[in-house]
Amino acid sequence: MSASTIERTARPRKSRTRSRNINGRPALVISTLRPHQYDLRPACASLICPDCKTWVPITGIQARQQKLVPHDTGRAGKDPAVRCQGSNRLVTVDVAFEKWQQRLQDGGAETAARRPTTVLPKAFSPRTDQTLRARAQRTPAGREADWNAVLPQVADVDVARRQVPAGDAPLDGPTVPLTTLHPQRPTC
Repeated sequence: MSASTIERTARPRKSRTRSRNINGRPALVISTLRPHQYDLRPACASLICPDCKTWVPITGIQARQQKLVPHDTGRAGKDPAVRCQGSNRLVTVDVAFEKWQQRLQDGGAETAARRPTTVLPKAFSPRTDQTLRARAQRTPAGREADWNAVLPQVADVDVARRQVPAGDAPLDGPTVPLTTLHPQRPTC
């Protein structure tokens, strides 16, 4: 028989094992783990393997003897096939399903209470408040009065722009316009 040149990769994990092998290490007691580190629902009873930190199914959850499914340390189909030392380890389920579910809900509520959920508005400074109140009180007549107050300064700037500077005109640029545009405000 020839040796394969293809490197072995981790196999997909089975949800049920029929192996009678038992790991020689002491049984893993569920009550020593935190509620979020195991799942006791009958459809998907599993826990986080203390050795490789991956979720591993528990076989025989309704049977006399529960144990972890044999599993590799890496991701299935990607990492090298290295069997975890926690494979086939016995599991002692000493927590009732209802008690686990209650502890999990209490932990979720406690965590949610620690997280801030309300968005507090930024406090106004007195200057910002004054500006916003003045803006709300302005009327169209007030805006037109402000515009009329600024018109003489605008006219002075226009006169200064009309003056042609002394010296030669630029050779490579466009000519400077000498007429001023006077846009008309639309009547409402």
